[in-house]
Amino acid sequence: MKRRNFIKLSLATYVSLILPSSSKAADVDFSQIGFDSNIYNTNSAQTIMIFMYGGASSLAGNISNIEEIKSKSQSDYDNYFRGITPTENSCWQEAGGTHMEDMMAAGDMTLFRSCYSQVREDANNKAHGSCTVQNQKGSFDEDGGGIVANLAQVLKREGVVDAQTKLPFVTFEGESQFYAQGREVLDSYLKPVGLDENFTNPYKRDIRDWYKYTSQEREIEGYNHSDEDEIPGFDPALDAAMNSMAQEHNTNVKIKSAFDKRGALGDFIDDIALATTPDLGADAYPENSDFAQKIEAAIKIMANNPDTKIITMGTGGLGGWDDHNDARNYVSRTEELFVSLKSAVAHLKAVNKINNINILVFGEFGRNVNLNSAFGWDHGNLQNLYVLGGKGYFNHRGVVGETVVDPTGSINRLYLKPKLGTEEFEPLSIAATLYKIFGITNPEILTDGNGAINL
Repeated sequence: MKRRNFIKLSLATYVSLILPSSSKAADVDFSQIGFDSNIYNTNSAQTIMIFMYGGASSLAGNISNIEEIKSKSQSDYDNYFRGITPTENSCWQEAGGTHMEDMMAAGDMTLFRSCYSQVREDANNKAHGSCTVQNQKGSFDEDGGGIVANLAQVLKREGVVDAQTKLPFVTFEGESQFYAQGREVLDSYLKPVGLDENFTNPYKRDIRDWYKYTSQEREIEGYNHSDEDEIPGFDPALDAAMNSMAQEHNTNVKIKSAFDKRGALGDFIDDIALATTPDLGADAYPENSDFAQKIEAAIKIMANNPDTKIITMGTGGLGGWDDHNDARNYVSRTEELFVSLKSAVAHLKAVNKINNINILVFGEFGRNVNLNSAFGWDHGNLQNLYVLGGKGYFNHRGVVGETVVDPTGSINRLYLKPKLGTEEFEPLSIAATLYKIFGITNPEILTDGNGAINL
């Protein structure tokens, strides 16, 4: 995480602690939310949520209708993309389809092809802002709490997360709407800790660690790493005095405790950073991939810290998914995404965490299937949900759902939609599924009546 982004995240957390929520909060009564501690304890669930900002096309995981799409599209798919090869289950081979097939064949992944919002269709809503907020809050009430914030409140109420829990919620992308505060004030320890793939450590304060963690490869002329006195601007006596003064003059017990906890957490994150990834053989993480580094780091955190319940991240390093034009690199982006996810699954198996750690991959919406005059796709309503891992509580089903081409007028409205009678669900059901595996027995209260997905 860049320093300016960490500062923004820290300021946002600070402001939220001293100011009341300005949102018109959702009328959710948390006392009515049921919780089953047996489910929570049995699953020991941990979740990595990967949000594909920009609205990724569903075609990588579904070219079952490609011949009809080609015949009706404005531009020529074959000449532009230079290869659209269907796999056994009609995934796009060149766009990560081979890796999807491998994971499904091993029983490690479910591909849902019919995540579709009838509510948005009726409202003609395919806007980035509102759809992102709704999907990250698990509710059409955009003033409610975020998915992770709501879950945090329940886990706090049940005594399974408290101020001593280490890094319960981690973000690799800043404080997104997943963490938005609803009606109930969110305690500071329930707010996300911002980390990155380099384990830049927010709990380290002195200049020694600034050099170590933000300038790892920098050669500093005349700097001796073993001698504190040689570090420019660092005075050990002053550092010790400032720590002592902070303890002496902060009468608030929680603040004093926070200073003590800072050092312990700083060392804890350092230890995780030093953890090694097992040899994954042919499934080793791809080299020179920023996204692969991020997912590898996320798994290292969870594998070494069962207290971490949720990690949220985007697909930084791959680029966004708002492919209105020049969509050709969608193919290489999706290939890199899924080869990295296949490595992540191998990593989970190697550290014996495939049963309790799951990965959810989704976005705000999908795209239509007309390849427009700028060789891109405009906003759509149907997207894929990819569910990986969590084999202790998920019964992976391979491919679920069928689609049809639905031309509803002009060529620019060439959409995929669920086939009549197929299994489909609103995006809010993703939130309900997450709540359920963490022990919430009636997640529909939080998701506008939308229940968990059949897994």
